[in-house]
Amino acid sequence: MHRFFISPQAIHDDRAILRGTLVHQIRDVLRMRPGDEIVLLDNTGAAYRAELVTIDRDTVRARIADKWKLETEPPVRVALYQGLLKGQKFDWVLQKGTEIGVSVFVPLLAERCIVGSLDDVSDARVERWDRIIVEAAEQAGRAVLPNLLPPTLFAHACDQTPANGLALIPHEGEKSRGLREAIANAPRAKAINLFIGPEGGFTEDEIALAKSKGVIPVSLGPRILRAETAGMVAVSAILYELGDLG
Repeated sequence: MHRFFISPQAIHDDRAILRGTLVHQIRDVLRMRPGDEIVLLDNTGAAYRAELVTIDRDTVRARIADKWKLETEPPVRVALYQGLLKGQKFDWVLQKGTEIGVSVFVPLLAERCIVGSLDDVSDARVERWDRIIVEAAEQAGRAVLPNLLPPTLFAHACDQTPANGLALIPHEGEKSRGLREAIANAPRAKAINLFIGPEGGFTEDEIALAKSKGVIPVSLGPRILRAETAGMVAVSAILYELGDLG
C-alpha cells in the first residue's frame, strides 16, 4: 500500500484533503482511482488508512478508515554529519540513511570536500535532497521525517553538537577505542552525533579540532571504508547495539 507524508492540517475528522504534488503523484504517476487505499503519515507518528473518494485536477479527497501510532523510530536520535561528496553519492547517503534510521542529516563542508564554499550548495540541490528524504521515508515506513539541516562548516558543527549527546568521529588512525566501547561508555546519551568525512577523510588538524571540542575518535574496524559507506556502517552498528535492528 502506498504511503504519503502529509501535513496534520490535511486531516479533517474522518476525511483527508490532499493538494499539491501529491495530486500529480496519485493521479498521473500511480494512476490510482476512487476506491483505492493509501496510508497517510502526518509526521507526528500517526498513520491513517484512507480510501480515495474523489480525484480532481487539483485535489484528492479520501475517507479515513483507520488510525494507529507507528513505532518505527529509533530509540536514540542519530545525527549524521556527512562530508559533502561527489556526484550523487550524497543523494545515496540520504536515501539509505533515512531507510536505516538517521534522524538528522547535516551536510558538512570539510577541508577535503570538492565543494569550495557553502554558497556552492544550490537551492535546487537542497530541494532534491528534501525529496529524496521524503520518498525514502515513505518507502521505509518512517513515522517522522528526518530533519535536513543547512550545510555547515566542520568547525562550526563541532561547536554545535548537543550537550546531552555523544559525539563520535570514525578515524582510521584510532587504534585503542572501537565504536562499541564508545557507545557502552555513554549508555544514557539521548543523541548520538556521528561525523563522517568526505572522500579522503578528515585531515589530522580536523581530527585534533574535533577532539578538543569533545568529539571522540573511534575505529570502525581494520578495513578502510569509502566515505559513502562509513556512515551507513556506523549508523547500522549503533542502532544494532541499541537494540533497534533486531
